[in-house]
Amino acid sequence: MACLLLSTQCVASLRKSGSLIHLRTAAFSVDKRNYSSKKASSTEYLHQSVVPSMHYQKSLPRLPIPKLEDTVRRYLAAQRPLLDDDQFRTTEKLAQDFQSGVGKQLHEELVAQDKNNKHTSYISGPWFDMYLSARDSVVLNFNPFMSFNPDPKTKYNDQLVRATNMVCSAVRFMKTLRAGLLEPEVFHLNPAKSDTDGFKKLIRWVPSSLSWYGAYMVNAYPLDMSQYFRLFNSTRIPKRGRDELFTNEKGKHLLVMRKGNMYVFDIVDRDGDLVMPAEIHSHLKYILSDPTPAPAFPLGALTSENRDVWAGLRDKLLAAGNAENLQIVDSALFCLSLDDESMQDHIHISHNMLHGDGCNRWYDKSFSVIIAKDGQAAINFEHSWGDGVAVLRFQNEIFKDTTEQPLVHPDSAPAAVVSASAVRRLQFKLDSELESGINKAKENFDSAVSKLTIDAMEFKKGGKEQLKKSKLSPDAIVQLAFQMGYLRQYGETVATYESCSTAAFKHGRTETIRPATKHTKQCSHAFVCQPGQHSVDQLRAMLHECSKYHGQLTKEAAMGQGFDRHLFAMRYLANSKGQALHNLYTDPAYAAINHNILSTSTLTSPAVNLGGFAPVVPDGFGVGYGVHDDWIGCNVSSYPARNVHEFLQCVHKSLEDIFTVLEGKPLS
Repeated sequence: MACLLLSTQCVASLRKSGSLIHLRTAAFSVDKRNYSSKKASSTEYLHQSVVPSMHYQKSLPRLPIPKLEDTVRRYLAAQRPLLDDDQFRTTEKLAQDFQSGVGKQLHEELVAQDKNNKHTSYISGPWFDMYLSARDSVVLNFNPFMSFNPDPKTKYNDQLVRATNMVCSAVRFMKTLRAGLLEPEVFHLNPAKSDTDGFKKLIRWVPSSLSWYGAYMVNAYPLDMSQYFRLFNSTRIPKRGRDELFTNEKGKHLLVMRKGNMYVFDIVDRDGDLVMPAEIHSHLKYILSDPTPAPAFPLGALTSENRDVWAGLRDKLLAAGNAENLQIVDSALFCLSLDDESMQDHIHISHNMLHGDGCNRWYDKSFSVIIAKDGQAAINFEHSWGDGVAVLRFQNEIFKDTTEQPLVHPDSAPAAVVSASAVRRLQFKLDSELESGINKAKENFDSAVSKLTIDAMEFKKGGKEQLKKSKLSPDAIVQLAFQMGYLRQYGETVATYESCSTAAFKHGRTETIRPATKHTKQCSHAFVCQPGQHSVDQLRAMLHECSKYHGQLTKEAAMGQGFDRHLFAMRYLANSKGQALHNLYTDPAYAAINHNILSTSTLTSPAVNLGGFAPVVPDGFGVGYGVHDDWIGCNVSSYPARNVHEFLQCVHKSLEDIFTVLEGKPLS
């Protein structure tokens, strides 16, 4: 299950690199993404795109299956820094045997299967299956969070005002998307040519089956939007053995949670239009002032349970006469969690938005908007349906809309409507077995989150600008700092995962960049273990070598040319046929490289304050990071097996050393 969270924070940016597209897990280049074609004339839409939202979807290129020999070569290169000579020789023999025998056969079958399924990608089915078959709780193991920056206008951060505006903007986003008026997700390499009214008016007349090629001709790269329809009215339903994704676009209501109580009211009217913002304002005010105490048995806690346990309890809920209420929850547009607590600092925000108290959440909804008492807001989302590309687009659009065109203001009066009749508090019939199940879920939740520690670090002595001036990849250097930091703390090099989006392809999901390389290992040893034994020029040369190689790995991953997904798909194929697994897959080295101790993902966006997720293994770190113009931020989680505070001190020291060398000074 390692590495599942990370793609959620991955954000695509494309750069031409020779004849290849470079799709990276760096920042949304917001300056190159001008989404709005034409401002919407009514309050119903965010904007009205000249080019239909799904115009490019049919003609997106297909995700390639790498050549088997390339996959084996890349796999061995990634294993080299993690193994001693004897271990490596064993793994090398197994990989070569796989390549010439069972692997060759599996690869050929995979290619044949892919040719018969041109509507999708070879990874899409297995990837959904892997997520939905996982039995662990979605809390900590899968759901990540991304917190919003505060509204620049302080008074608009009032909980009620912000909640109302976010709900209104969310409906506007949903309506814009469903009307096909949301600007397609495109990376513009040369926006002066492609991000223009002239080009858009032209490309809209190119048939969908050819439109991608038209965009490609002007260095614009459309991205896959197949996951977007799962944003709204969607829920992961627990089932024994394998969960199901449920979407019912007829739902017009919002699910609101406060103190563990669950409320619903319509936010879309009978004609499919946004309910008057003043009415939404009134209903939310009613919920925030409702004196109903917290329930003794908060149903939301069940969504934090082991999936098979929750599936069994859900069956009991249905049998007890709660089918209608569960249907209402599942079909709600999304979940809004209104918390009664104010946030003290970044660490508090991370804990609250990643897991909270386990009672005021419905973790199975495709996404939840969480708003604390002081207006701090975040999105927590279920991961099986998508990789965060759609969620981040939603978050960017919602932040822009609520801050630039809020529909409700601090001095707005709520509508004079009877909210008591419009708002319904859901009441569930519970027997002693269900009550006991909720108590057990709460105990398990409390036990799990009590073990999680989160810490954050800001490095203020340099960032993206200085690194680019030194002709170094900012992402490569921060990844190198993690390698150096871990070596300084624990004295070894371990399996490391960085997520990379493959959204440049039809039904692309993610590929793995493996940042621990022979170059980072050599460089880390030079900086950490032998600081006086190398000249500044030698250390600089090592930094450049690390940067160059990391850039190559990133480019390969973005083009679907990593090794992780290919090996995964062949293993999935063998399992589905009931075939015994080749020794490559039972090799301890294969288990070790997939036990990702450093699980990393990067995110920078004008809407996002910080993002985070839990470690994917008990002895790992969950590393969220952002490289800004003149500073670098990290938000890191760990369980008791690791010391996160010390790790961040070691990473900070590593960044200091790197920037010292870049300034031409020797290491002390």
